[in-house]
Amino acid sequence: MTPRTKMAVALPLVALAILLVVVANVTNWNALREPIAHAVHAKTHRTLRIGGDLDIGLRWPVVRVHASDVTFSNPSWASRPNMIDVRHATVDIAILPLFRGQIVFPQVQLDQAALAFEKSRDGRRNWLLDRRQRDSQARVAIRHLAVGDGRVEYDDPAQGTRLSARITTSHGSDKTSAPLRFTVQGRYKGEPLVAQGAGDTILALRDETRPYHLNVSGKIGQTAVGADGRITNLLKLSAVDLQIVLRGASLAQLYPLVGVVFPDTPPYRTRGRLVHGPRQWRYEKFTGEMGRSDIAGSLSIDTGGRRPLLVARLDSTRLDISNLGPLVGAGHAGEKPAAAKSVPTGILPGKAFRTERWNRMDADVTLDAGSIDRPAALPLHRLSTRLRLQDGRLRLDPLRFDVAGGTLAGAVTLDGRASPIQAAAKLLARTLQLAQLFPTLDRSMASIGEFNGNIDLKGQGDTVASMLGSANGQASLVIDGGEVSKLLMETMSLHLLEMLQLKVTGDEPVRIRCGIADFAVKQGVMQPDILVLDTDVSRIDGSGRIDLGQERLDLTVVPKSRKPSLVALRTPIHVQGSFAHPQASLDKGKLAMRGLGALALGAVNPALALLPLIDAGRNADSECRRLIGEVRTAGR
Repeated sequence: MTPRTKMAVALPLVALAILLVVVANVTNWNALREPIAHAVHAKTHRTLRIGGDLDIGLRWPVVRVHASDVTFSNPSWASRPNMIDVRHATVDIAILPLFRGQIVFPQVQLDQAALAFEKSRDGRRNWLLDRRQRDSQARVAIRHLAVGDGRVEYDDPAQGTRLSARITTSHGSDKTSAPLRFTVQGRYKGEPLVAQGAGDTILALRDETRPYHLNVSGKIGQTAVGADGRITNLLKLSAVDLQIVLRGASLAQLYPLVGVVFPDTPPYRTRGRLVHGPRQWRYEKFTGEMGRSDIAGSLSIDTGGRRPLLVARLDSTRLDISNLGPLVGAGHAGEKPAAAKSVPTGILPGKAFRTERWNRMDADVTLDAGSIDRPAALPLHRLSTRLRLQDGRLRLDPLRFDVAGGTLAGAVTLDGRASPIQAAAKLLARTLQLAQLFPTLDRSMASIGEFNGNIDLKGQGDTVASMLGSANGQASLVIDGGEVSKLLMETMSLHLLEMLQLKVTGDEPVRIRCGIADFAVKQGVMQPDILVLDTDVSRIDGSGRIDLGQERLDLTVVPKSRKPSLVALRTPIHVQGSFAHPQASLDKGKLAMRGLGALALGAVNPALALLPLIDAGRNADSECRRLIGEVRTAGR
């Protein structure tokens, strides 16, 4: 061993021996109050005052210091004069770390204490002991803290947080082992907060091996929280295992509290297990309600990447369709309209998406709803989708509804990186049953058969209404075969005698030869390239426009009978007005227009594009194929 090495080992041992001798022989420590105060001021530029007795004793491997009437001042920028004001304090100082230049308090016991912690707007923290209160290493390491009766204040104006806690221990002969109770009130990140709870008396502030039991309930803003379980290392939350109950007006209100982007939802309540480990939070096996829907599943949030990543698997046995309204910018059931809105709004959702939050996290969420509660007129039965949010771009793919005995499936993309949002929807309707499509229709006029359709639209806007109002693309559907009420068709053709006869003898079905609705969409205006319904009784052709931006209809349908009728008005029917209040009227100025059927023969390319929809019906002997053949012949 070299002389330098021997000296490095000997000096700490000598210092330790001197320390032990001094501690063992000094009986009155009050003379050290002023020297200690001067040393603290020289180091921190802050004032330590010990107004009562000071006592120091050796309890290897710590030195125990007991002092009464102790105050420690704040830096000049703080709002309160003192950071610490304690009637009685007992502090254990670890001996060995002192030789490494570290101050470690394995245990601190305070009685009748007032503690005030504060952060300045420029980032200074009064609990850091360097002169500028910025060096995170310049702090005293406290492993465990026991508080008898006291108050704790915390103020962070930059975050809109100002909290005041009252801490008490249950009455008993030994306050150091009695359960701790606390109440907290104030504001957290701008939201009003009240809470109360209980826990172990000894706060395991930095202990990585000793979980701290906690039971707490309270309310932050409109969010109510209850939790019971254990937390390891209260300052860093190294591990968390809590059973929690959460209740609030909307999941979106959690964003300012936890920094996770959730969608707008109706009021919710959920219960589950919250677990935290390295870089990940998990909410496991939770159940609950959201509006009138039930919800269950598990989710995790990984904080180790460039952005937090939310991964969730959600299941619902009963999904209320009105609860999806806030997700697309519409209201939910029971929501009252704002008093300031005196002008009636349209039926398309008009609430803007909050894209400013989309680039703050990524998400991968799968939802499966086994059944859907919906209005009787809406034939939806099941929903499944996978939502992915990445780099501010949201995509629902696959998106599938079970509708009217068939499926509506495809993908929807919203690119929140652009302003306004760039939106695209590509959906395929397959084997939808006519009888189920209009479940509230008079059964005597119900149709049978099925149809297929395509929707391919692109638009831009920050609401669903504005996206559709600027959309470009195509929307098509084909009915290839089936039956429809004869009375309905005679009524559409205004065959008065036939209508009267069927009212007397009873309705009967007639064959649907072909039905085609093929709309070109430009800047939110839908205009039909082909709009025709052909049956054995009559053929109905249509023209006009549907304005998605203005939410208005202006359509004309013209019936053309396939057989003579003694009393047939054969007058065009106009369907006009808003989506919310459409009105039908007869054209009183002229008789039936002959030749509107040529409308279906003038659009060669759009008609050819409908062939896949006919093939999807797997009808080899197809009337619609014959109609397409007419189109091709007329176009030559």
